[in-house]
Amino acid sequence: MKYIFSFFLISILFSCSSDRGNRNPYLQEIGFRFEINLNLPKYSPLTNVGNAVYVNANGVGTKGAFVINSGFNQYLAFEASCPNHAPNECSTMTLNGQEVTCSCEEFTYNLFTGQLSNTPKDGGRYYDMLNYNATGSGNIVSISN
Repeated sequence: MKYIFSFFLISILFSCSSDRGNRNPYLQEIGFRFEINLNLPKYSPLTNVGNAVYVNANGVGTKGAFVINSGFNQYLAFEASCPNHAPNECSTMTLNGQEVTCSCEEFTYNLFTGQLSNTPKDGGRYYDMLNYNATGSGNIVSISN
């Protein structure tokens, strides 16, 4: 019985992996938690489906976050820094409806999917937006990583 338990314990230890998959090499995974009060005028657009806001609060992600109301009290949140180069003076993307654009190279991303809309056809490796957790409860939307 002792050997079976030891085998089981060793199997569990070796089955755990520290590989996090294809993570973005340009963006750090910064831990944070921020609550958005939908009663505030700055965030009230999130009460309507399809509307998005830019959250530029201290400590939220690398360059802030974009949050969109995806319907049925569901929200999506993404890092505001362009995922295809290291953060710099032009890497904070700008919001335009349900898309965001990086002014460094004019990459455009969809806020419903986080995907790059205009992927160059050069065969290079391009990253989608870094997503954050987003949950809605009443008039509060919590985003975190």
